[in-house]
Amino acid sequence: MRKLILAISMLAFAGSVALADPILDRQALMKERGKIAGGLSKVVKGENPFDAAAVMTSLQALQANAEKLDIDALFPAGSDTGDTTAAPKIWQDMAGFKATHDKYLADVKAAVAAAPADVDALKAQFNTIGGDCGTCHETYRIKKD
Repeated sequence: MRKLILAISMLAFAGSVALADPILDRQALMKERGKIAGGLSKVVKGENPFDAAAVMTSLQALQANAEKLDIDALFPAGSDTGDTTAAPKIWQDMAGFKATHDKYLADVKAAVAAAPADVDALKAQFNTIGGDCGTCHETYRIKKD
């Protein structure tokens, strides 16, 4: 009986995942990313004090967020219309879009590996990561009015 219940539960879960909305899912990841980056930005700007443990936790959260971004699943053909600011350029240049994300992920991993010991080290890492975000937004995102 337990196996039957487990099998039914797994099928129900798999069905709900299959019905997930890629636009909403990617927007949720980006909102989470923005919130994490916003917290780090406050440290870089001196609005919040530098705390090495808190910074590392945030950088690790940023890495986990980046690793969750499955481009093939979250940017399938046909998900370029509706309530989205994803630019058509994503689907026209999927290889370039993936390369941009790969660079971002590599730079976030490098920041985690470097474990910034002070605000100046964090600034250097954060400027690189922020540059990656800017590159992607300029190329692959529609600006909101």
